[in-house]
Amino acid sequence: MSEKNVADFSLPATGNQTFTLSGARGKHLVLYFYPKDNTPGCTTEAQQFRDLYAKFKKAGCEVVGISRDSIKSHENFKARFTLPFELLSDSEETACTLFGVIKQKNMYGKQVRGIERSTFVFDKAGILRHEWRGLKADGHAQEVLDFIGTLN
Repeated sequence: MSEKNVADFSLPATGNQTFTLSGARGKHLVLYFYPKDNTPGCTTEAQQFRDLYAKFKKAGCEVVGISRDSIKSHENFKARFTLPFELLSDSEETACTLFGVIKQKNMYGKQVRGIERSTFVFDKAGILRHEWRGLKADGHAQEVLDFIGTLN
């Protein structure tokens, strides 16, 4: 899926905003999908993106998190961990379907349908340049930042 155009989409975001993929052009974009607010792996991932956020901004990059949680849940998660970037609510699974991140997962011995932790990086022209799927949360934000450094 590297180096390809992705269909535009629009989702409600924290801060009473609406995010559109086309609206993010002009800067690099990290779109990271995570299963659920306030869970251990998702919290670790969000905190690491938060801690490196100034470096992402310096590299001309915006970071956006996406899950199926409600905006209310996202606002609480964002406030609790002082996240400096917006979180998108994909309750209808619009972007999840577009990026193919909904998978059958094994949780505590049961099969559940949920988001596979995945990250997508777009360049300034809005072209998808790299993707990670089924990744581990810890250390991932640094890996993404290192990749951003390879883009012009």
